[in-house]
Amino acid sequence: MSAASSLADTIRNSNEFVVAPGVFDMISARIADRMEFHALYMTGSGTVASYLGLPDAGIATYTDMAARAARIAGGTTTPLMADADTGYGGLVNVRETVRGYERAGVAAIQIEDQDFPKKCGHLSGHRLIPAGEMVDKIRVALDSRLSDDTLIIARTDAIKAHGSDEAMRRAEMYVEAGADILFCEAPADVDEMRAIARRFSGVPLLANMVNGGATPVLTPAELAEIGYRIAIFPAAGFLAACHALTSAYTALGTTGNVEDGDARLFPFGEFNDLMGFGEVVEFEDRYARQDGAADG
Repeated sequence: MSAASSLADTIRNSNEFVVAPGVFDMISARIADRMEFHALYMTGSGTVASYLGLPDAGIATYTDMAARAARIAGGTTTPLMADADTGYGGLVNVRETVRGYERAGVAAIQIEDQDFPKKCGHLSGHRLIPAGEMVDKIRVALDSRLSDDTLIIARTDAIKAHGSDEAMRRAEMYVEAGADILFCEAPADVDEMRAIARRFSGVPLLANMVNGGATPVLTPAELAEIGYRIAIFPAAGFLAACHALTSAYTALGTTGNVEDGDARLFPFGEFNDLMGFGEVVEFEDRYARQDGAADG
């Protein structure tokens, strides 16, 4: 069974709750891939920060993100959910984005209703495209995918931009258009999350758990009780990495010993195993010429 088929089967045919940690580079992806999650989530903000050192403000291109999705999907076995921002343009762009992400190995593709340039959903100042344009994007995404097992996630940022009523109106339109998963970004409290779950009880709902963001961070058990089916934790990995790096580099600059900080160091040998160095050694041993072998 392919990664896309596996995730689609879990979402459509079981009651299992899907937890997807955020990954933003190959180190985070390989670590998360060891953990037996149902899915990984390629976070847009984390990937842009890691690759470009810039904010999640519509700066990264389709080419940038599709290449990173391909690298992550190709280097892991866990199904990959990936942020595709606004689809990187109009309807033709959405078509090519879906096809490109799918060829890259992405199992679920997230498209949002922000206008370009988009902003991180837990900040402010969002501008949205008309709901009808987003409906067209969803329909194009569904029609363009090569396999029905590739899931289309429709995200609305209307809660922060225009309020809950508009978010509910848009969400209904996106579900009617055929979105496989509904993502209402940035509810402000648990009551608002419960209202979304009551309104869309028949649709797989995705919760975005951003530590320090606009929405309360709940456990998977709490989210399941409310009525959600999927939780992404996009920032957990890169926030943890930032803290560990700050601690290690501060200690190095202060005392000359990184172990004087509060960050624990990952064992060097285990890191080499994580990156597959053992496979390289095995490959070289298998194909190395025997001592004394004749040329030709």
